[in-house]
Amino acid sequence: MPMSMQGAYPRMRLKPGRERSLLKGHPWLFSGAVAGVEGRPGPGEIVQACRDDGLPLALGFFHGDADIVFRAVTFHAGAVIDRTFWQERVRSAQALRRRILPAETTACRLLNAEGDGVPGLVVDRYGDGLVVAVNTAGMERFREEWLAALIEECCPAWIYERSEGAARRMEGLEARIGVVSGGDIPPLVEILEHGLRFEVDVVTGQKTGFFLDQRDNRLLLRTVCRGARVLNCFSYTGGFSVYAAQGGAERVVSVESSAPANEAAARHLALNGFSPEAHPIVRGDVFQYLRRTEERFDVIILDPPAFAKSKRDVKTACRGYKDISLQALRRLRPGGLLAAFSCSNYIDADLFEKIVLGAAQDAGCPLRLLKKLGPGADHPTGLAHSEGRYLKGLLLAMTD
Repeated sequence: MPMSMQGAYPRMRLKPGRERSLLKGHPWLFSGAVAGVEGRPGPGEIVQACRDDGLPLALGFFHGDADIVFRAVTFHAGAVIDRTFWQERVRSAQALRRRILPAETTACRLLNAEGDGVPGLVVDRYGDGLVVAVNTAGMERFREEWLAALIEECCPAWIYERSEGAARRMEGLEARIGVVSGGDIPPLVEILEHGLRFEVDVVTGQKTGFFLDQRDNRLLLRTVCRGARVLNCFSYTGGFSVYAAQGGAERVVSVESSAPANEAAARHLALNGFSPEAHPIVRGDVFQYLRRTEERFDVIILDPPAFAKSKRDVKTACRGYKDISLQALRRLRPGGLLAAFSCSNYIDADLFEKIVLGAAQDAGCPLRLLKKLGPGADHPTGLAHSEGRYLKGLLLAMTD
């Protein structure tokens, strides 16, 4: 339970010099930084991180058995973490989204974990409903408080939870999936994104149902597709494809291995007035498709799933990103554009650029960097928390 008195939290004393990352605003500490902890705080309990001389630095979740032993909730070390605290977090996040959300858009990331001061909690808004995902013992411990804040501040018609996956297991938490509040969840939730219509399956779709983090990048790609032949690889439910068609693309080919995703992509094209016949959807393996097709394109979009889901996967992932980039470049017309993305936490931006550069060198294809890409403004991260910026992208132009 949350403590009610200022200063009543157990103190976690750091080793000399190990406070530097906290002072820079980085929210994580690993076990090697800790000299000792008062008492025996359980997983997810609030502790006060202190310098070796006892100076308080931050309050955060403690987890002695996890890789990340401390996750900062606030750098105001004298704060009280109670229902009012979480209500203010939700209120502040919602106010920010009201300022930055584009017109004719009814879906967004409402709470983005550490980026909104709620480590391990993700909340996505779809129309008048919310989808939540909890990945830390701390947010699980404060579940009653932040849920009450969401209901009071956001007034959702329903809340659905999709708390699952490796990150949750690493915190010692079992999966939790199902309706949290409200009535039955619609089988498909219709949303608007820059006025375009999409139907989201929040129960079985990828992530929380839709790749909200790519909204700004879809809008950017729309501006460069007029009259172009576009290839959307790993197209999922066709978000980039719909934007490309609206941008005046002559032809958009979507390649995706999932039959249900392809059916959704066809619906999305039709919902927005575009013909799936004019913009074909191909069910298949992208690697094989790129090797076999003879067609060449003016714009190619590579938005694969995470190739590296752990540190052990990094070498294999690097080969996968390089291969897919190399094959795409071989299918790109002179002067064409390549939008390449990685959503792997374990592949940082510098490494991703080196991978794509290596593919360009092997293809004998000099590239110009037009823009570095990332998630939209509704996915904030701390300036010192580079690990939170999982989505990396490059918009590149082939030299004529």
